[in-house]
Amino acid sequence: MNKNVLITGTSTGVGLESAILFAKNNYKVYATMRNLEKGEALRKKIEEENLNIELLPLDVTNIGSIQSAVNTVIEKDGRIDVLVNNAGAGFAKTIEQSTEEEIRWVTDVNYHGVVFCTQAVLPFMRKQKSGQIISITSVGGLVGQPFNELYCGAKFAVEGFMESLATYVSDAFNIKISCVEPGGIATEFMTSAVEKTAVDGKLASGEYLPIFERYMAGNQQRANESKEQVYQTGLEVAGIALEVAQNENPPLRVRTSKWAEDFCMLKTQADPDGTKLVNEIKNSFL
Repeated sequence: MNKNVLITGTSTGVGLESAILFAKNNYKVYATMRNLEKGEALRKKIEEENLNIELLPLDVTNIGSIQSAVNTVIEKDGRIDVLVNNAGAGFAKTIEQSTEEEIRWVTDVNYHGVVFCTQAVLPFMRKQKSGQIISITSVGGLVGQPFNELYCGAKFAVEGFMESLATYVSDAFNIKISCVEPGGIATEFMTSAVEKTAVDGKLASGEYLPIFERYMAGNQQRANESKEQVYQTGLEVAGIALEVAQNENPPLRVRTSKWAEDFCMLKTQADPDGTKLVNEIKNSFL
């Protein structure tokens, strides 16, 4: 029996590539996105290659939308084997200059969406005594960076959420928990994050301006000098997510490139994949 997978945020980038790649590897894919009108690229691939992919509406900031999508999968298949929490959004602005609406939006899209999607699938995975939850996080979930405190804070929260789940649901209910941690990705996600930063005049003003200018210049320099090393394609990251899904004993954490590994080295060198810490917590608390 082929496994099914529910993937969030599949209109572009890593989500789009993941939907296609999982389908090509004999998964039944439920590809979700907030606005199905943005699914044209995926529909074209489905038709061209006869892929086993069904598009569903799912807005990760709306609990009712999440539950409706999950219920649809259960009604059709009676189970959910894999959840890939991919939906997310980049954001770079100082906390001082961010509005309440922006703060809530960044947190909802990047953290609360992961929590509520996971909450929705867990009862079914627990009942079937199997399942896998993979969250596409970021090196920003391990290392804080300038002008990214809101984004990094949300991704740090996802990492803590997933790590906590891994300490007890894996052994008790055979539900595997993993974080896939990319560095830079050359997709619309990156373009959107840059646009949200550069277009907003409030960010590049006042006492933050010289710091911001150095930050942007450094980003550009790194991109020019080592684009191939820093920026991965969505397909490359999707490939790592597929490897994790196919792993019988997947790690809690996996960086998706050498650059990402090196960038997080000071945080991860004692326990690169998170396994030691999870086992230590299990031994201490359970």
